Amino acid sequence: MSTSASAARIPAAEISGAHAARYLHVGREHYTAGRIDEAVAAFRRGLAVAENGPSGFVSTDTVAELHSNLGNACMRRCDLELAAGSYKAALRLAPHLTSCWCNLGNIRLRTGNPDDAIALYLQALALSPDHWPSRTNLVQALMATQQYLMAKLLLTELIEERPQDAKLHQELGKLYVELNELEPALECFRRAGVLDSGDADPIYWIGSIKQTLGDIEAAEAAYAQAARIQPLVRRQGAKFPADFRVLALFAPFAGNTPHGYLFKDPLYDTDTLALFGSSQFDVELLKRDVQVVVNLISDADQAAAVLPLAADLAAQLGKPIVNHPRNIARTTRDAVADRLEGIPGCIVPKVLRQKAGADLAVADLQAALSSSSTVLVRPAGTHGGDDFEKIEDAAELAATLARQTDSDRYFIEYIDYRSADGYFRKYRFIFVDGQILPYHLAIADRWKVHHDNTDMADHAWMQREEEAFLNDPASVFGASHYQVLREIRERVGLDYFGIDCGLDRSQNLVVFEVNASMLVHDQNQRFPYKTPFVQRIKAAFDAMLQRLATGNG
Repeated sequence: MSTSASAARIPAAEISGAHAARYLHVGREHYTAGRIDEAVAAFRRGLAVAENGPSGFVSTDTVAELHSNLGNACMRRCDLELAAGSYKAALRLAPHLTSCWCNLGNIRLRTGNPDDAIALYLQALALSPDHWPSRTNLVQALMATQQYLMAKLLLTELIEERPQDAKLHQELGKLYVELNELEPALECFRRAGVLDSGDADPIYWIGSIKQTLGDIEAAEAAYAQAARIQPLVRRQGAKFPADFRVLALFAPFAGNTPHGYLFKDPLYDTDTLALFGSSQFDVELLKRDVQVVVNLISDADQAAAVLPLAADLAAQLGKPIVNHPRNIARTTRDAVADRLEGIPGCIVPKVLRQKAGADLAVADLQAALSSSSTVLVRPAGTHGGDDFEKIEDAAELAATLARQTDSDRYFIEYIDYRSADGYFRKYRFIFVDGQILPYHLAIADRWKVHHDNTDMADHAWMQREEEAFLNDPASVFGASHYQVLREIRERVGLDYFGIDCGLDRSQNLVVFEVNASMLVHDQNQRFPYKTPFVQRIKAAFDAMLQRLATGNG
């Protein structure tokens, strides 16, 4: 009997089952080799065979595995919606697949739903209590929801099981930083550095903590050691293959654009370079495979010495750049006040910079600030409410001027921006590649307003007002205000930056601060209505990088 005759007698149903299993095997081979598009195609062919072949001859387990593996491949392509659909299809057939519950949790975590992610990780652990990815990813979700004590307990348990895992010690160090327990954090990062001497990340963390503690000599030594280990820190993007590669420049001893959220789960690979005053670079190595440069060095006061180095490097790289260092250098508080002067409908408080050790008379200061009876004072290079004072009279001002400081400081004209109801409102917009996007509204009964230290979490009316502003900023800021904002954007000349501003009782736009150092984050558990607007900012940031990397526009 011929082989072909024997094959002809094999039932079609058995052939369908064999073909589906074969496509599953081929897809897995493609996936392992990094051929993600080919893997997706193979898994889909297998599912098509299962759907169109005789009923019941492709096993439920095979179909579930095809869906599960297709989900994994879609995750690698960063097609999260299709991945989620595939995992759900697998679980409908095989609810015991622990990895699918875990991966669904990963999708929820990446899309800003950590509470949902926690529930999915717990479902996975109910099936397999020792499932390592679910346990480690649960730590990330607990930290994202600020459940630090629970995360600490779980991390401690994981470290007991795998004491030589450097990444676990590093994660515990980050958790201690969130709890502001810096000495235990240092110990964790030291341990991580010993366990993996080729990883510079824990050393950079040590440098950051030492800098926070004021031990500048130790911080400099740590940063230098980290730079020797990894002059260029390379991180793969969430998508494979990545759409493009970014080179990010930052300065360890200067203010940098907060980028934890902006660079979260990117579709691009990221090379990060730390700049020091004495740095020497292999420019050809730096620009290899890089399509766009992002300058994170954002504080013109703190980074005065390193910005020229960054500008020179940018010129040598010859790549499109976000926030050119030359433009950042022109964003000190006094320089911004000068550049924004004269915009109709815009009040920019006058600013006088006092050099460290220089004498300044009360009369000269009052003359420079239009004889303002109330003056704000803060050290140069600071943000937020720390070391930020309001001086009400000449005697108090004289006492302040008599106190010599070892750093420059700003004296700023105070503008009363209190609303008619007695509350102070501070609005933040983020400018991204020409767009003007609302980020938050902070409301307080005192002049020094910062969103994270207001009572907004306790007042529903404040939250409703903020949500209404985010949904329709034009209901607060009219056409003339947007004209002011567009003029500010043109005069500042950055690709990505923020503005904190208010409206006085005459509806003039009052400028408080304009720079690229403003925080954008996704830790908004108390204010969940903010999430889509924060995501919109990140989407605009990613789209800007995509445009620059591909040369479109």
